[in-house]
Amino acid sequence: MKLRLWGLILFILLSAHASGQINQLVYRTDYRIDTAKVRQLLVEVDNISFFVDNEYKGPYVKGYSLPGLWVQPKLIYYPLSNLKVEAGVHFLFYHGADKYPSVAYQDIAEWKGEHYQKGVHVLPYFRAQLALGERFNLVFGNLYGAANHQLIEPLYHPELNLSCDPEMGLQLLYASPRFDMDIWINWQSFIFRDDIHKEAFTVGLSSRVKVNDPEESSFHLSIPIQVLAQHRGGEIDTIYTNSVQTLINGAVGVRGTWRTHQPWLQKVEAEVDGFFSYQQAGIVWPFESGYGLYARVVAEAKGVRAKLGYSWCDQFVSLYGSPFFGAVSMSEQGTTFDRPYLLTYGLEYSRPFGNGFAFGAEIKLYHVLSPWVTTVGGNRYQAGRDLSFSVGAYLRINPSFLLKQF
Repeated sequence: MKLRLWGLILFILLSAHASGQINQLVYRTDYRIDTAKVRQLLVEVDNISFFVDNEYKGPYVKGYSLPGLWVQPKLIYYPLSNLKVEAGVHFLFYHGADKYPSVAYQDIAEWKGEHYQKGVHVLPYFRAQLALGERFNLVFGNLYGAANHQLIEPLYHPELNLSCDPEMGLQLLYASPRFDMDIWINWQSFIFRDDIHKEAFTVGLSSRVKVNDPEESSFHLSIPIQVLAQHRGGEIDTIYTNSVQTLINGAVGVRGTWRTHQPWLQKVEAEVDGFFSYQQAGIVWPFESGYGLYARVVAEAKGVRAKLGYSWCDQFVSLYGSPFFGAVSMSEQGTTFDRPYLLTYGLEYSRPFGNGFAFGAEIKLYHVLSPWVTTVGGNRYQAGRDLSFSVGAYLRINPSFLLKQF
């Protein structure tokens, strides 16, 4: 009954004129410095309000809902034509919640579970960005993270655009007609001497080799290369059992984009990626290494995007990806899957409303195809063909106002 209701709502939304995509319009932030704003002081409010309903079945992950919003009120100043400074606060609200873990990121809340905030999850926000010529940008403090990294879903769950803390650390961005690169370090947990929790940081690389210039041809071919490595543990903490852990994910693939410029089909995108996991140190994961294959096709007609995907893996474990693409259960501790594979289907709609405002809605289905399950005691059984789905609606509000021209 829920699926029919959400399907009807989404059909009504899709009947309107649409343009763009959720990742681009709702989640991502344009990092380019506007040189026309030199010596301007502005106030900006950045916000995403969201409602997500995850109806999950089977042993992969339990279903849940995310009704809430995050908001970042901040001041922005451009002291130079190549320098941008932002300072403010990041708030995360879930409707009906009055207690939040001090860290909001996959599994970190568990191993820092003794630290909580009351009423609302709040963090300071600061970013200093320096443009080093036309192609390089150096970012200190809060990074251009999440969807801006353009990672594939087996490596990064899009839902983290809503629930995770803003990434903090150091980032180098490069963009040219033939090559894009994003290198960053996200420092997630700092420790002082004798602290009882782990130091943790994630290093990432997301790059795209462009075989041809996307501005000069209707068919564009690129090679995405992505690596994530998380290190946990430090020399000055007080944790001695399984203290140092280093976990790695990576992917390399081929992506083709065909812009037809036809009203009934504007764009077709196809991508195939091979991905892997490797546990270099520690015993966090049940497998030392794993690998998999991810393929998807996306068709866009009048801004409405239809998506079809296929994934298979062998002992793969993801740091931040969707649990459906891995071989470890997130709902039953110690349960693993023997070479699981699944089909994914999706339909999304997004629309901008002027500069800084956008709306998006989507439905995603995960069709798990009879995986063999191994429980803690070594028992094996074949799970059923479970169909899970997720439905979400999002509103991005990002206005800015000039306070003073110096």
